[in-house]
Amino acid sequence: MVDRKIAPHIPVWDKSTRSDGTFSRADFVFDRERNVYICLGGKLLHTTGTVIDGGTLRYRASKSDCDICALKLRCSPNTPARQIPRDLHEDARDVARALAKTEAYEQSRRERKKVEMRFAHMKRILRLDRLRLRGLSGLKTKCY
Repeated sequence: MVDRKIAPHIPVWDKSTRSDGTFSRADFVFDRERNVYICLGGKLLHTTGTVIDGGTLRYRASKSDCDICALKLRCSPNTPARQIPRDLHEDARDVARALAKTEAYEQSRRERKKVEMRFAHMKRILRLDRLRLRGLSGLKTKCY
């Protein structure tokens, strides 16, 4: 959508926050020019460029950097070095996160809710949960 100059007014599900007290991905800074993450200790996390799970890059810190770091217990207490996954489309996700903070996004959410509630009503009350006919002409045949 971003490549086609369409504003993505959709929620972004971000599951990178951690509840165990260790640093999350948001605590690291991503440098686009160098394609590296920078940790709070000032060390770099590099990627090999290998795509895993069909759309994720893994950035890793050096074990020797993590061994001498004073923040190791809050950064990677159970692993030898810190790893951070990054989606290949993270730049587009950043655009969607930035748009989510605008008034236009809130307005589109309110309007989308009205439409979605009507469809939910049609499916639940009028039992239109299965339409065997496709397109607008099929819908007109079913509803009229």
